[in-house]
Amino acid sequence: MLRIWMIGLLASFALVTVSRAEDAVKEPTAVTSESRNDQKWWKDRHEQKLAAAKAADKIDLLMIGDSITHGWEGKGKEVFEEFYGKRNAHNIGYGGDRTEHVLWRFEHGELDNMHPKLAILMIGTNNTGHRKDPSENTAAGIKKIVAKLREKLPETKVLVLAIFPRSANKTDEMRKINDGTNEIIKDLADDKMVFFLNINDKFLTEDGTLAKEVMPDLLHPHEKGYRIWAEAVEPTVAKLMGEQQ
Repeated sequence: MLRIWMIGLLASFALVTVSRAEDAVKEPTAVTSESRNDQKWWKDRHEQKLAAAKAADKIDLLMIGDSITHGWEGKGKEVFEEFYGKRNAHNIGYGGDRTEHVLWRFEHGELDNMHPKLAILMIGTNNTGHRKDPSENTAAGIKKIVAKLREKLPETKVLVLAIFPRSANKTDEMRKINDGTNEIIKDLADDKMVFFLNINDKFLTEDGTLAKEVMPDLLHPHEKGYRIWAEAVEPTVAKLMGEQQ
């Protein structure tokens, strides 16, 4: 009887050990694709973007991201038209998205029916803001997104933008998490097909303060912020799209 009890105890211990080992190697949420189809507006936007890509004569410039990229259709609309209106641009920024949501969208058709010259990616601030994900986890999600882009659009150049500054000053915890992510993702660039650009200093004062006239809620750009963005990336965008040598 004692022998049976000991065998059962050892088996239970083994199961617990295996379970803990599996938890230890479990991938972070940032790299595990996840939809937001429970939100009607998000599901509708996904379907609209699929239809728009299919109907487009061509897409030369692809913009990927969260609410900051989504905002080109709002506060940044006039600036977008000025800089990108004639560049056959397609915006797949979704408010509130984290890296895992972009991965899901890629796996469900959002890179189909297109052959862009350039894809601009800026994602990750919601991984910080919603969960305070460690920089390493968010960077892993961004790395996986870039890998998917290279897999599905092998002839498209990818411009990875540093996650924009957030919060009033440089000592803020979430600002520092984003800065840490940027330090990691800059190494994704091979300067052949994948490029990295950090324009964050354009939004900040000399002491690192983020002004409300640029981002009123200290996260999302106002029209002035979108103009700063467009002007700062323009030389790189023009070069990577083959408009300048």
